[in-house]
Parts: sequence; C-alpha cells; structure tokens
Amino acid sequence: MERKSQENVQPTSTPGYSPSDDNVEVGEVLNASGHKQELERQFSLLSICAVGICTGNAWAALGGSIVLALYNGGPPGVIYEFIAVSFFYWLIASCIAELASAIPSSAGVYHWASITAGKYGRSVGYFAGWWNFFGWVFGAASLSAILANQIVSMYGLFHTSYAYQRWHVFITYLIVTWLCCLCVMFANRALPAISNVGLFFIFAGVVITILVCAIMPSRSGKGYATNEFVWKEWQNQTGWTSDGFVFCAGMLNGAYAVGVPDCVSHLAEELPKPRINIPKAIAAQMVVGFITAFLYLIAIFYTVNDVTLLFSNPYPFPLAELYRQATNTRAGSLGLLIVIFLPTACTNIGAYITAGRMLWTLGRDDATPFASWIGHIDTRFKNPLNASFACGIICTVLGCIYVGNTTAFNAFLGSFVVLTSSSYLAAILPHILSRRRHILPGPFWMPDSVFYTVSGVSCAYMASFIVIYCFPYAVPFDSKSMNYSCLIAGGLTVFVAGWWWWIRKRGYVGPAKMIEEVERRLSAEARGRQRASISAEKN
Repeated sequence: MERKSQENVQPTSTPGYSPSDDNVEVGEVLNASGHKQELERQFSLLSICAVGICTGNAWAALGGSIVLALYNGGPPGVIYEFIAVSFFYWLIASCIAELASAIPSSAGVYHWASITAGKYGRSVGYFAGWWNFFGWVFGAASLSAILANQIVSMYGLFHTSYAYQRWHVFITYLIVTWLCCLCVMFANRALPAISNVGLFFIFAGVVITILVCAIMPSRSGKGYATNEFVWKEWQNQTGWTSDGFVFCAGMLNGAYAVGVPDCVSHLAEELPKPRINIPKAIAAQMVVGFITAFLYLIAIFYTVNDVTLLFSNPYPFPLAELYRQATNTRAGSLGLLIVIFLPTACTNIGAYITAGRMLWTLGRDDATPFASWIGHIDTRFKNPLNASFACGIICTVLGCIYVGNTTAFNAFLGSFVVLTSSSYLAAILPHILSRRRHILPGPFWMPDSVFYTVSGVSCAYMASFIVIYCFPYAVPFDSKSMNYSCLIAGGLTVFVAGWWWWIRKRGYVGPAKMIEEVERRLSAEARGRQRASISAEKN
C-alpha cells in the first residue's frame, strides 16, 4: 500500500542527535518520520511559539466555560483546580517535549507510540493516532461553538427582547467553522503571520480585560467581591457529597484550557531545528498559558456581584453577563467580548491546523479511508488541503447534530480531554515500561531519575482522571445531563478497531519507514558504542 510520493531518501548514517538533523531542506527526508519532505519549513521559533500559545490560549478557553466551572467549588474551586491540573499538564508536557525532541514528526503521538510500544507499536500507535485526531477535531468544533455563542450573545446584549434559537447558533457556527477552515486550507503561507497577530491579540486581550476588571467596579459603584468569596468560600453545587471528588471532577475545566501540550509537535515538519524548537515552543505555551489564565481568573472573580445571575443569564455565552457585571454597561460587556473573541478565533484556526495535520499523517501511512486522497499534499497551497477539508466536513456534521440534539453535540465535544489524554498515555506509558530503550535521546532528554518521576506521575494522573472525567457532572442526573464521554470515546474506539481489522488484512503496516529508520539509528548507535568500547580496551 506504499505510494510513490513517499520515496525514501536515506539520511546520513551518523547515529544519535546531530545539528544537521534539524536543517533538512525541502525535498529531503525528515529522518524521524521516514517520509519525503513535502511541506515548506516556513515557521520560525517565534511563529511556532505563537501557534502554541494561540492554540492553547488558556485564559480565553477558561473564560468560555467559566460559569460551568463555578458549579465545582465556586471561584476558589476554579482557581485551585486550575493550579492543580496545570501542575499535572506541566509534567505531561515535559514527557511530550522529550518525545518531540527525539522524534520530531508531524504525526506526534501516533509515531511516538508506534516506537515506544516496541513490538506492539503498530496497533498502539494506530489507536493513539486516531484518539488524538478525534480529540483535536472535537476541540476545533467546541471552539467554533464558543465563537458562535459569543457572536449571538453580542447581538443579544443590545436586543433585550431577543430570545436566541438553536438554529441561530448553528448558522453562526457554520460560518465560523468554514472561515477558519478555509483560512487553514488556502492561506497556508500566511499562517505564521496570522499566529503572530493572534499572539498580539492574546496578550493585548488579557491585559485589557484585567485592567478593565480591576478599574471599572470602583468607578461604577458596584464595588469588588470579597477576598473570602474569591479565595475561601467553597460552593459545591454539583450534588456530589464528597468535596474531594468535586474538586477532582472540576479539574476538567482547567484540563480543557491547558490540556493541549502536543499542538506544536504537529508542525515539526514545517520549521527548522524541530528537535530544539519544539520543546521551546511547548515550554512557552505552558508558561504563558498558566500565567495569563491565572491572572485572568483572579481579575474576573473580583468583579462578580451576583452569582445567581451568572447561572440564569439569558445569553448562550454566560461570560456576557459576567462582563456586564464587571463594567455595569452593555457596551463594556460587548467590548470585552470582542477582546476575547479575536484571540479565540486565532485559537480555532490553530485547532484546525493541528487536526488537519494529524489526519494527514494518518492518511499518508494508509491508516484512514481514502488514504491516498487524505494523505495528499496540495502542490499549489503546499499543505494537507484535503485533510483540512475533511475536518471541516466532520465539524459541519457535528453542527447538524447540535440542531437535532444539543446533548449529543455536547457529548462529542466533552470527550476532547478524555481522547487526547488517552493518546498521550498510549505514547508515554510504553516509554516507561520499555525503559526508553526504543528511542535515541534528543537535545531535550531528562535524566532517568527525573524522567521516571515525571512520567510516572503523569501516567497515574491520566489513568485515574480519564475515569473521573467520565462521571456525571452533577447528581441527580437524567438522559440530558448525563456525561457521555465514556460512550463517545468507547464507541469511536470500537469504530477504529473495526477499521483496523479491515486494513490489517489488506497490507496495513503502519509508519514502517519511520520504524525502520529509528531501528537503523539505534543499531548504528549500538555499533558505535561497541567499537568505542573495543578501542578503549585496546588502549
């Protein structure tokens, strides 16, 4: 099932990491993936950091789900849950940075799991890749939904008699989805510049929002919330009797905001020196995401003067009411909604970039239906145009589900964290069990004592919290309020397992070229060490 477009040009025979590995010119093979270099290396370190920060965009993502988060402990719960989940994702990000430094492939967890799992790599990597793709495409759909709700809420602020209908959000959702998707498809060379603009919007947006929330309550006469309300008053409105469990379940909202440490790894074949620059971009994404989101949470919670209105507000995007309380004006709320809308739009573009690249890498290894079409790089626009288009179609179908049943739509979007976490676990856990013997170290390589501590805690977190995140959000629950993440994740796993059974009998071999290249480099490294040992003994 190999295609001629995937010709293998052998890289240098020098084993291990070499700076030359990071300067592969267009037309040569990226040694980590084993595929022909078809994408232009157009991203700089700044622009790849911008992509990571924009796609993560933690403060805007938190703002989009802030009211739902308040059920799990109120403001103190949201803040402390965010700190806790950020700690775990820093550990996960460290593991991902190590793998990306050693194997800088646009396939990300798909290729890493294929290597770390050894003889089981073909199957483990296959499932990891599909889980990661589904997670990202659902993430893109959720961002389109957030943007659509923001736009409808902006309109509703100045039309008090307006009662939004589901189809209003759906039409707006489709417009947003295809504007972002078409931008990824036909403006590939502008993506670095768009990401840099998005970086400006993120920093400017969070600074403006914090300043407005810090100043306006004193000018409007409403005053600020108390320190006890922001830092101490625990409010469990979920119905669960265990506050500890409520705290753990509430970490889901923070995980949605910071749980995308692999996003820049899917651009490894589009920037120079990926072994060095990808870990740097991951670090920038996680640090900036935490600082901006933490400061943003503190600022907006001090502006709340009526929690009840937040839960009963008439707008599809609850942050509209919170901003109205902060500024005491509808115009002020509109201004702050625009401030969060612009960076969120850039985040959505980043999500479509990642989802499209992930699907493309599955396609070029013949792991998808219509693999030759999905795995094709458009020669004019120099990007996986077909794969990005397929992501737009999937998100459109999800939008149609929203019109028919919002519960089903939310079930798909809610499985984002479960699916991405499962894909990370599939790559990191075998890395521990194999004692890292299947991978040659890259520039970023943790000492054994550090790695096993970091990766062990990371895997323990993911293994346990994947289960916790599948529990109902509140009790009592019914068919509409049930958490269907486990059903969606399980159902999709059964679906891709069926496809695995089909293609395995028809010649599917997975990322064979990459596996062969890694094995060749490992063998060369072993021979080099053996020769060095013999030479030392003679001397």
